[in-house]
Amino acid sequence: MGSLFRSEEMALCQLFLQSEAAYACVSELGELGLVQFRDLNPDVNAFQRKFVNEVRRCDEMERKLRYLEKEIKKDGIPMLDTGESPEAPQPREMIDLEATFEKLENELREVNQNAEALKRNFLELTELKHILRKTQVFFDEEGGLNHTTESMTRALITDEVRATGASMGPVQLGFVAGVISREKLPAFERMLWRACRGNVFLRQAMIESPLEDPTNGDQVYKSVFIIFFQGDQLKTRVKKICEGFRATLYPCPEAPADRREMAMGVMTRIEDLNTVLGQTQDHRHRVLVAAAKNLKNWFVKVRKIKAIYHTLNLFNLDVTQKCLIAECWVPLLDIETIQLALRRGTERSGSSVPPILNRMQTFENPPTYNRTNKFTKAFQALIDAYGVASYREMNPAPYTIITFPFLFAVMFGDIGHGAIMALFGLWMIRKEKGLAAQKTDNEIWNIFFGGRYIIFLMGVFSMYTGLIYNDIFSKSLNIFGSHWHVSYNKSTVWNNKMLQLSPATSDYEGTPYPFGMDPIWQVATSNKIVFQNAYKMKISIIFGVLHMIFGVVMSWHNHTYFRNRLSLIYEFIPQLVFLLLLFFYMVLLMFIKWNRYAATNKMPYTESCAPSILITFIDMVLFNTPKTPAQGCEVYMFWGQHFIQVVFVLIALGCIPVMLLGKPIKIMQARKLANVQPITGADAEVGGMSNGGGGGGHGGAGHHDEEEMSEIFIHQGIHTIEYVLGSVSHTASYLRLWALSLAHAQLAEVLWTMVLSIGLNKEGWYGGVFVTVVFAFWAILTVGILVLMEGLSAFLHTLRLHWVEFQSKFYLGQGYAFQPFSFDSIIENGGSASGDAE
Repeated sequence: MGSLFRSEEMALCQLFLQSEAAYACVSELGELGLVQFRDLNPDVNAFQRKFVNEVRRCDEMERKLRYLEKEIKKDGIPMLDTGESPEAPQPREMIDLEATFEKLENELREVNQNAEALKRNFLELTELKHILRKTQVFFDEEGGLNHTTESMTRALITDEVRATGASMGPVQLGFVAGVISREKLPAFERMLWRACRGNVFLRQAMIESPLEDPTNGDQVYKSVFIIFFQGDQLKTRVKKICEGFRATLYPCPEAPADRREMAMGVMTRIEDLNTVLGQTQDHRHRVLVAAAKNLKNWFVKVRKIKAIYHTLNLFNLDVTQKCLIAECWVPLLDIETIQLALRRGTERSGSSVPPILNRMQTFENPPTYNRTNKFTKAFQALIDAYGVASYREMNPAPYTIITFPFLFAVMFGDIGHGAIMALFGLWMIRKEKGLAAQKTDNEIWNIFFGGRYIIFLMGVFSMYTGLIYNDIFSKSLNIFGSHWHVSYNKSTVWNNKMLQLSPATSDYEGTPYPFGMDPIWQVATSNKIVFQNAYKMKISIIFGVLHMIFGVVMSWHNHTYFRNRLSLIYEFIPQLVFLLLLFFYMVLLMFIKWNRYAATNKMPYTESCAPSILITFIDMVLFNTPKTPAQGCEVYMFWGQHFIQVVFVLIALGCIPVMLLGKPIKIMQARKLANVQPITGADAEVGGMSNGGGGGGHGGAGHHDEEEMSEIFIHQGIHTIEYVLGSVSHTASYLRLWALSLAHAQLAEVLWTMVLSIGLNKEGWYGGVFVTVVFAFWAILTVGILVLMEGLSAFLHTLRLHWVEFQSKFYLGQGYAFQPFSFDSIIENGGSASGDAE
């Protein structure tokens, strides 16, 4: 089979590179993205490796680029992204890049420092301007400084002075003025009152417009304050309190003329500062605009250089110190492509010694590599989320492309809801280049966009099953005309709510609706759910049994590919026989019942004689004799049914000890014959399926592992019990197809009946307005509940059916993913070169 159905064959190769050509060769391999290097220095500290200095230089360049990026984003300057990926620069170009980044960083830091100093001066002058203005207003209100001093003096006479009645001589009050953050003002005022024991007088006024903090650019609201006090002791105390609250004090002249003169000088300086600040910002903007044009390319170049040196740190040096030795996993089909890339790298470096790529023999399990494109990538991701396939194990992804959207559609079948989903998926597919270029960090959107092909297929399949169910927003399409005709008059129908149409009468034409369900069932009230339940329940079991049988057949491909004869004989054959003789036989009974029993048939094959499939199956397993049917009916559906059922159950029961004991006994016999205690080769595979390590010239990981016979019996017993009981529980698990389909249809009908139909029943101009509002509400509920929430529910149930019921039959998922050294993935992941390289 091709690589679509199994992972690629991998080869472990040894690579010899000349030291001067190693950089260029690794660069070519990074562009190719088909080589996974192994670390040949696992015990060497990261700081003791050969190219650690180069990696540090790259880290420093990345730091400078991140600083530039932060400044560019702060100014809202768009960064040019052409979508192109420049080649990795030569090692000698690192010096030029470092010099460029150093110059840009120093220039930008100098500009920022100057701008910050200018802004700090501007802030101080602005605060001083407000202080002069507010204090002038205050002094004007109090009628001059002398009058103010007298009133303040009277206010600040202490209680002790009043008590003694001593006379007060002329007192000179001092004052300080400053600015404080508005939220600190109440605490500041309380502290002044308590510390100075009420012997200070505080006036404050808010600055209406916010001021810019020069350190971080935040807008801060502040207030101007002026504090009057008497004596040097209080002055010292007030200044310490101001310092503690980080209030800024400014000199404020006492004379009005001096204040006016200072205010004029401040205004002149503010105008000059505005001019200088504008010129500084223009220069900064020009520097950032020039840097923004090349920033993306610089990031790509630096990350590529860093990734190359990280990878070179995984290599070993030979004794001559002139050759680098590497080990790597490569896809077998791409060895020639890799050799061509190595040749190109050697030519670019000017080396005369060609690189050597030797294939090595190993018993180590190779990594799993499944080639994907933009269509199959999402389906492969669903499989890998369960577990990466073991090496060369059957890959479920190609079959999941069909079965996943189909089983989803069985639960989500509705033409209208499927059309909404399909159109959304189609829109993302048509616009995928533009949407992919946006590179948003919204995880929910990235999940939707990554699964756009899954969403589109789920929508298309849901439209198909919606046609089968004849269901569109809980209504039907009468395309071919109903094959049922009501022979009753209107009053009879309205007065008999439980009236049912009989297919045995002329009400039914005798031929089924050409495609899907007859639209008459959508208007049925008494037996619509009964009919749909019977139909959907049976098709759920049919699809489930076929899905599980297909999974068991997949295990046959694994056993034959890995030449695991024991698992083929003692696991695959009894598993398939067990499943066919019990559960596939139950499916056959459904088709026999549909084919032989009908309302138009005569006894004993009329509908009243049709036996229950569930009761028949239970009686079959328990060897019970069926109950006596009604008069004229037969006990069994066909001749010899009882004998066939007994034989089937006995054979199925006989398969259980074969699954349980067959393989361990054969392993034990082989050990006795060989007189060897450790098990090897195919005998190590006791889980019922191959461990994936035997293909392409590579042995399994269990080659040298010893396993006791008791452990083999225990493992085989667990596997057998899991399969036998799982066959019952997994079959019942597929009934979720019926349950969710019924729930989806009923929710759609509730929304139509309880919401939209109310608006449609209104008449007149008021009805037109009302139906518009109701339709909008119905549309929101339909998209939000029935498409998004119900769609997510059906998606998760479908995922469970594939992971547990289907893949458990053949899929181990115990491998590890192939992670090649690829520039594309490193750049996409934001430059995590160390993780990708190591």
